[in-house]
Amino acid sequence: MRYLVRARVKAGREGDLLKVIENESLGQGSVAEGEYLRNMNDARLCPDQTARWVEVCYCPTPLLEERPYWEEYFDLVRVQDAHDRRKCRDENGTEPWACSDCDCTARLEEKLKETGTPFLKVLRSVQAGNSDCRTRCTSGRYTQRPEPSVTNGGKSA
Repeated sequence: MRYLVRARVKAGREGDLLKVIENESLGQGSVAEGEYLRNMNDARLCPDQTARWVEVCYCPTPLLEERPYWEEYFDLVRVQDAHDRRKCRDENGTEPWACSDCDCTARLEEKLKETGTPFLKVLRSVQAGNSDCRTRCTSGRYTQRPEPSVTNGGKSA
């Protein structure tokens, strides 16, 4: 299944996150190890101060395997299905592991590319300026802060 993830970098963790991204150790030890780096390369920082990305996950509970790795650096704000579960070939059993090469979220991913700013660009800029993402994002147009909620397959967690 594919999930749209919204998360905020934990205060003071920006430098550590950038370091593990740049030395490619983010998610090291996880079965989804390479997915973390792809996610960060594709992530966008949006006006509500959340980094957003589409993540592939085969766990019975969304991000079951990945959650501890993400939560070291992020507060997960929302995790939601990126498309209709009934149409997911892996989820409905018609093609196991289909999500790896599926283009079911191509439109969503294209829309994300046009939203906000590349997350890594902001993270590098923040690190160079020695401020945190919250400070950086609350200056200028990044001021909106919605209430956090995490959903798993449509159910609140």
